[in-house]
Amino acid sequence: MNILRARGSETRRSSTGMFEFAAVVLVGGVAVLGAWSSVARAGATQAGVAKTGAAQSSASQNGSGASQRSGMPAIASPSSTVLAAQAAAANSDPILQAMLAELTRSKDQLKMESVARPYYIEYRIADIEQFDGEAEFGSLVANQRVHVRTLRAVVRIGNYKQDSYFGQGQGESDYAPVENDVYALRHALWLATDTAYKAAGEALAAKQALMKTMTLNETVDDFAHAEPLAAVGPLAKLQFDESRVTHMLEVASGTYREDPEVQLLGASARFTVVNEYFINSEGSVTRRGQTLFATALTGSTQAKDGMRLDRSPAWLVATPEEIPTEAVFVANARQVVATLKQLREAPVVDEEYRGPVMLSPDASSDVLATLIGDNAAGRKTQPGRGGRTVGQFASAFKSRVLPPFISVVDDPTQSTFQGHSLTGSYQFDDDGVRVAPVTVIEKGQLINYLIGRQPIPDFPASNGHDLAPLGGAPQPHYGVLTLHGSDAMSPQELKQKLIQMCKDQGKTYAYRVETFGGLTSPRLLYRVWANDGHEELVRGALLNELDIRGLRNDLVAVGNDPFVSNRSGAIPGTVISPSMLFDELEIRRDDRAKVKLPEYGAPPLGGSGK
Repeated sequence: MNILRARGSETRRSSTGMFEFAAVVLVGGVAVLGAWSSVARAGATQAGVAKTGAAQSSASQNGSGASQRSGMPAIASPSSTVLAAQAAAANSDPILQAMLAELTRSKDQLKMESVARPYYIEYRIADIEQFDGEAEFGSLVANQRVHVRTLRAVVRIGNYKQDSYFGQGQGESDYAPVENDVYALRHALWLATDTAYKAAGEALAAKQALMKTMTLNETVDDFAHAEPLAAVGPLAKLQFDESRVTHMLEVASGTYREDPEVQLLGASARFTVVNEYFINSEGSVTRRGQTLFATALTGSTQAKDGMRLDRSPAWLVATPEEIPTEAVFVANARQVVATLKQLREAPVVDEEYRGPVMLSPDASSDVLATLIGDNAAGRKTQPGRGGRTVGQFASAFKSRVLPPFISVVDDPTQSTFQGHSLTGSYQFDDDGVRVAPVTVIEKGQLINYLIGRQPIPDFPASNGHDLAPLGGAPQPHYGVLTLHGSDAMSPQELKQKLIQMCKDQGKTYAYRVETFGGLTSPRLLYRVWANDGHEELVRGALLNELDIRGLRNDLVAVGNDPFVSNRSGAIPGTVISPSMLFDELEIRRDDRAKVKLPEYGAPPLGGSGK
C-alpha cells in the first residue's frame, strides 16, 4: 500500500500523475504502561488442522520446531501488572481489544497435526485516513478522502536460533474492517493467523531441508530476543482546512498562464494520518499516531531541440501548522515556471568535464540517503549466501568508508531540527523496540549497522531500527540520519575553495549541482566561472562517479549549512546534510534521444481561439 511521502526538494512523478509517499511516524505523549514478565518459549502441539486445543506443558526452547513434541512449552503468559494495563487500553480502543483477545486465543488454541506450536506471534494493524487533492492548469482534477485499514499477522515456529521466518513463512497481510466491530476485526485476524501458521510450517520444513545441503562456518540466530514494551500513545487525527488547500492548489497550478510554453503545471497535496497498533506474544503492546502533510509542484516543458525539462519540488512536514501558506506556495509555483523558462534558454553541456564539483545541501541529501543510509542497514543475508549483510557496506565493518573528517549519526529520537519537523522521528520501532542514537560512521570508519530483530554477525541484538511499509514486513532503515563534518566551511568559503581548485587545475569553470532528479541526473546544474564566480545555468548533463568510492576518496570538504530532507519512499526517513565539495567528478553530455515537439501550439490563453 502506498501512503504519502515526499521530501523538501525534487521528487519523481508517479505513473498515476500523483506523488507516491509513505506514511511517517510522529510520536508524542506516549504513556508507558509496563512490561511483561517473560518472553515466549518454543512449543509443540499434536492435532489435525489448525483448531482449538489445550496448551502444552513447559520445557526448554532448544531444538528445531519440526522435531518438538508434546511436553514443550506454550507461549508464556503476561504478568498481572501488564494484564491490567492492557485491559485499560483495550477498554477504550476496540482495535486493541480485538487484537489482544485474538492473540490470547491464538496462543492457547493454535495447533496443527505434526507441526510445532508457535513460539512467537505478532499482529500489526494500521488505520489510515488520507486526503488527496490535485490541480492542473488552474482546475481541480482530484479531491477525495480514503479510509482503509491493513493488518499483518506473523507466526514463527521453531525457536530464536532457527525458525520458520523464511520464504512464505514471513507473515500474512490483508485489509481489515474499517468499522470498530471487535468481532469483525477478530475474524480477520483469525483468518490471517491461520494462513500464516500453515505457511510457517511449510517454510520451516523447506528451510531445514535447504540447511542440510549447506556447510555453514558461522551461524547467527534467526530472531533476536527483545525486552517487551507496552506503550500506548494518543490517536492522531486528520485536521486541516480543506477549502483553503484546494483553493491554494488551483491558484498555484494556474500560474502556467505566465508562460505559454509550459506543457504541464500541476499542484498536489496528500495529507495522511496513520494510527499503528502492534502486539506480540512476548508482551509488547504499542500504539502510535502518525501525521504527514505533503505538498508538491510538477512542471514540464521542452527546449527547441526537443529536450524535455522537468521540475518537481515537494515538501513534507509533520504538523498542519507547517503547511505552506497560499502566498508561499504560489510564489514557489511561479519560481518553477520561471526556472523552466531559464532551462529552455540555457546552453547544453557539450563537453566531457572532469574536475571539482560542489553539491548544494539539497543535492547532498540525496547522496547521504542513497549511498550511506541505504547501505548502513544491516539486513540479514539468505541462507548460504554468506557475508555479514547485503549492500555495498557488506564487507566494510571497521573499515574506512568516508573521509576521516566525516561522522554520521542516526538519531530517530530527534523530532525537530532548527524549527523543522523530522518525519523520520520515532521513539520505538515497528518491532516495539525502543531506539537510541547510533553512531554509524565515526571519523570515516563504519562502526555500526542499523539493526532490527534479525541478527547479523557481530550484531546479535536490535538497536531499534526495524521499520515497516504499511502492510509489509519490517526491515532495518534509518530514522533521522545526520552527517557531521569537522572544520565545516560557510557556503561562501566552500564556493571560494571550489573556485581556487578550479584555478589550480587550469580550468575556466567548475560545476555546482543545486538539485537532482537521480544521482546521475542533475535537474539544476550551474557552471561556476573562475574569473568572477558568476553562475550560469546549463542543461542536458549526466554526472558520473558519484558512488561509494568517490564519496570515500574525492570528498574534500563540507559546509556548515545543514538541510532537512524528509524523504520519499515506502519507509519513512529523514536525512540532514550540508553542502559537499568533491575534488574530481565527471560531467558529460546526456546523449539520450530527444522528444518530438508538439505539432502545433497550445490553446491561446484568455480566449476561445482556434
